[in-house]
Amino acid sequence: MVECAGGIVLAVVSTKAIALFVNNITQEELVEDPKDFVATHLLAIAHNFSINTKTFYAIYLFAHGIVNLALVVGLFKGKLWSYPASLIILMLLIAYQLYRYSYTHGLGLILLTIFDILIVVIIWHEYRLARRHMPTQ
Repeated sequence: MVECAGGIVLAVVSTKAIALFVNNITQEELVEDPKDFVATHLLAIAHNFSINTKTFYAIYLFAHGIVNLALVVGLFKGKLWSYPASLIILMLLIAYQLYRYSYTHGLGLILLTIFDILIVVIIWHEYRLARRHMPTQ
């Protein structure tokens, strides 16, 4: 649910507002240490955050949140379909992230892909366990 909310917020907030927000939260640290690694990199990322990148991350977060919500609902209801459906959607997201990375070379895409691959491994493992312990439907 938090991912969906984050995607919606990211979709409606302008890139200028994001840059201003990051500027405000890093300003004090940069006054103390103008070469602060985290603050300078956050600021650089925020100032180079394009509308296309913002749109991608908004859609990604929203879609990822929907997948997680569907998985949770399916698990609460004891439905095995939630596992393969989540795996398929996450694999599609991973493929799209790698496609985008091929021309943007964004570090965020690699981090998201690594995270998603870990989630796929966990879901696959849990699916195998669930099939052994849940009655077939």
